[in-house]
Amino acid sequence: MTLTNHIAPDDLKSISNLQLLARTVVEGLNTGLHKSPDKGASIEFKQHRPYVPGDDLRNLDWKVYAKSDKFFIREYEQETNLHTMLLLDSSGSMRYRSQLRKDAVSKHEYAVKLSACLAYLMIRQGDSAGLLAFDTAVRAYIPPRGRPGHVGMLLDEMAKAQTAGETDLGKVLRDASTKIKRRGLIVLVSDCFGDVGQLLRGLAHYRHANHDILIFQVWDRDELEFPFKRWHRFDSLERANDHQMLDPAQMRRAYLQKLGEFRDQLRSGCRKQRVDLVEVTTDEPYGVALAAYLARRQALASRSRGGRR
Repeated sequence: MTLTNHIAPDDLKSISNLQLLARTVVEGLNTGLHKSPDKGASIEFKQHRPYVPGDDLRNLDWKVYAKSDKFFIREYEQETNLHTMLLLDSSGSMRYRSQLRKDAVSKHEYAVKLSACLAYLMIRQGDSAGLLAFDTAVRAYIPPRGRPGHVGMLLDEMAKAQTAGETDLGKVLRDASTKIKRRGLIVLVSDCFGDVGQLLRGLAHYRHANHDILIFQVWDRDELEFPFKRWHRFDSLERANDHQMLDPAQMRRAYLQKLGEFRDQLRSGCRKQRVDLVEVTTDEPYGVALAAYLARRQALASRSRGGRR
């Protein structure tokens, strides 16, 4: 499985110069792009300070002592990498693909490509990425790694994911939390269908643990516009043998009203919990959507760093 099976060369070019910077201070083990408040044996020296009883004697600077006859401690600012966990929704609703547009892709196909772009970006810039694929439960888990060869492992696992069944995002997030130990960036790629309250409670657990959270909510434009004109058979993608013949003209208004309520509730909840919610549609080039968002995020991060100086 090669990288270009999932990511078009033009899309690689569009994201290659962007860096995804976490808004919260994150932990890490390897050198990378992200600041950590931890002090330790790192390559970036920060400052000297006078020794006080109880300080680790291993951090004494003996060269300074030889010159000044005073004890000073060397402090370092550790550079850490960002640990990113991609949560890929493979439930049945992600299988939807418009029959009204030529060359349409399913929401799941789009989610895989978007996730592949992000995994490539994170590892290319020296960070680490992992994967958790789920439907009714967690189906695959690969812990974050930063090795270049790790991208291929992630893409292979994404490609194997099959859409099926219902999902309870709140439950899946709670189950996933037992595997995600290190504070970092959680990226949920999903249509977010289901009980919004349960989803928000699941997200609250991660926010309480100081994770940074990003949601790419994947839509097919049919779901947003409900363009159907004639009688249609509507099949459930999550429950077998569940279908109905309906007149779209009679249900369009009620559908769009319910849709608006769902979107408003999710947007409001994400704002309150400081969760980034990015809505994308499958007819939008995934590389363009990702690059535009990362550019905005990088600009915000740069302004934030400038304001702290």
